[in-house]
Amino acid sequence: MERGGCLVTVELALTVARIITAVVFVAIGITHFVPSVVRTMAAMVPAVFHGRPFSPRGWVWVTGVAEIAGGIGLLVPATRPAAGILLAVFLVCVFPANAYAAHHRDRFGVVAVPLVPRMLMQLALIALVLWVGLA
Repeated sequence: MERGGCLVTVELALTVARIITAVVFVAIGITHFVPSVVRTMAAMVPAVFHGRPFSPRGWVWVTGVAEIAGGIGLLVPATRPAAGILLAVFLVCVFPANAYAAHHRDRFGVVAVPLVPRMLMQLALIALVLWVGLA
């Protein structure tokens, strides 16, 4: 009986973590369409990515759509594994913008988390989306 209770607790924790993670990704994705946020995030796109293939604003919008789709994907059992994997890849892909911001704290202020804590946070997020997506 106790073993079954433990499995229910783990499954409940996983479900709650999955829902919270999905809501956070959808909410953050939506912010990618708020003009003041778009301006700040567009400024974080390293110059090497400008026009390849999108403008900085285009990158912000594309990443917003990706976050919204990934968050929704975590809630749909058929797309959950792909969503978890693709969100992990997404987090790796957006790290250069976070690193750029970290190196320009004078320009981005509190939005620019220092590089090492940001990298550790990114790794934790990758582990989280893989767990809620693949478990």
